[in-house]
Amino acid sequence: MILKALYDYYNRCGDLPVFGMEEKQIGFIIVIDRDGRFIRFEDCRIDKNTAKSFLVKKSVGRSSALVANYLYDNSAYVFGYSDKKNGKEQLYFDTFKKKVASIASSFPESQDLQALMRFYAHSREELIQQMKQDPLWNDINKSLSKKYSFFSFRIEGDLKILAEKKEILGLESSGRNDANKAICIIKGELAPIVETTTATMIPGSQATAKLVAFQVNSGYDSYGKTKGGNASISEEAEFAYTTALNRLLAKDSRNKFMLGNRTFLFWASSSSEASLEVEDGLFSLLRSNNEDNPNAKIEQVRKVFRAIYSGELKTDLDDRFYILGLAPNAARIAVVYWSDTSLKDFAGNIEQHFSDMEIVDTRKDKRPYMGLYDMLSAVTLGGKSSEATPNLPEAVAKSIFQKLPYPYTLFSSCMRRIRAEGGDVRIARAAIIKAYINRKNTNDNNKISTMLDKDNQNHGYLCGRLFAVLDKIQEEANGIHSVRERYMNAASTTPAAVFATILNLSSHHSENLSSEGRRIYFEKLKQEIMSKISADGFPAHLDLQDQGRFFVGYYHQRQEFFTSKSENNNE
Repeated sequence: MILKALYDYYNRCGDLPVFGMEEKQIGFIIVIDRDGRFIRFEDCRIDKNTAKSFLVKKSVGRSSALVANYLYDNSAYVFGYSDKKNGKEQLYFDTFKKKVASIASSFPESQDLQALMRFYAHSREELIQQMKQDPLWNDINKSLSKKYSFFSFRIEGDLKILAEKKEILGLESSGRNDANKAICIIKGELAPIVETTTATMIPGSQATAKLVAFQVNSGYDSYGKTKGGNASISEEAEFAYTTALNRLLAKDSRNKFMLGNRTFLFWASSSSEASLEVEDGLFSLLRSNNEDNPNAKIEQVRKVFRAIYSGELKTDLDDRFYILGLAPNAARIAVVYWSDTSLKDFAGNIEQHFSDMEIVDTRKDKRPYMGLYDMLSAVTLGGKSSEATPNLPEAVAKSIFQKLPYPYTLFSSCMRRIRAEGGDVRIARAAIIKAYINRKNTNDNNKISTMLDKDNQNHGYLCGRLFAVLDKIQEEANGIHSVRERYMNAASTTPAAVFATILNLSSHHSENLSSEGRRIYFEKLKQEIMSKISADGFPAHLDLQDQGRFFVGYYHQRQEFFTSKSENNNE
């Protein structure tokens, strides 16, 4: 299913390299003249981690065998130099030299290849000695472990490198293995199959890591078949899905996001307007909150998801949306998450997340949506989303994408942060508690509203509201929050043990209020809330969900004090 979805994405894009080709970062070009003399190195680096990409012949798979790429490769192969000094440099050099000779014999009319043959008429030591005189040599020596550390050739005066010249690529015979045919598990057709698959490196993995790998002599071989014969993938299908995967993994890709050491890729099955809008919208929602204005497009994005889910923006019933989670795992890539959902249902899941996280906001610079990074930052020390509990980011993402209950770890971490920071019930934390409780309760009577609910009879919610009133009285009377700092944790767990004390303190604080009108206003508000509490008095203990309701009730009541209606009541 995953490979088929990637194969379809390759065909959907339409602008990816054709079979047998790939876009490869090549950091340095060796410029030679028609006589094969070394002229200079040409720097193709863009920054310290990336270089210019060239459309070249697909790279070969390498394990222990010595195999050279087509007119480009690393320094060990191209000119027999390596910082590892393993003693095999001459073998690598000879392998590449034989590859060049083989290509030149296939295209005897090519003047470019004849010039390259004259270049390789020099010894390895002689070439290295010449290259060391180039001003770029020190940079090259420091960059040998970089992803872009590949070298190709350009003839002085030409615009193209040899590795991308179509007239000497020989694509018609690329990778053909007609003697080894089987039914492809992706296309369902009889075709030449691959023995091993292409590396598709993700952050944190080895350069040779593969999504599909075959381990020899480990109990997975059957019916005498080895390697690719156990799961036959045609050469064309393998090329398509690995090319698509590399496009999704590209540095500038708008179809990926990172959670810890996990790489998540997402894409739609079609290129319809709705599909492209969802891809762009999800990228906007999940990008890091380090950006200057991470919520700039949020309202627009929400309208898109709502329009798709409601049917206003038409989608095909066959349109799907995929999310693939990958993690580095030794020499291969591990699939840690896979979601295959209809486009309309996925839009509905995101819209539901919007709704669940919505809560009253009286700030001037309202941010209408709290995405994944905001949620993680709200429950970690210092607001660093990277410090979240292991596996929490994945669990939260899964809840959002599949409309599942939010993880308990998110809720408990949020509660701990509030208690540890002296009752700091900021908007993101209140929204998380509301969202967690509402998804856990199917009964609408037990759900929490977006703003202050004066009809809510839950004891935890009422105690939170009352505590907010007492906190506000002290703030206005004395300009401090010692009641919140000293008593909030106890009030949210064992209300009966502390509310008598803080109500008594509040009576003294009321005497210092600025006007009689404010004293009357707060007294009426206290009585209104307390009239809804059971005649048996404050509860002796609140369970964990009601403790969460306490903090939301506190937040709602505090926000109510900032509205113009409440402020007008001080007259």
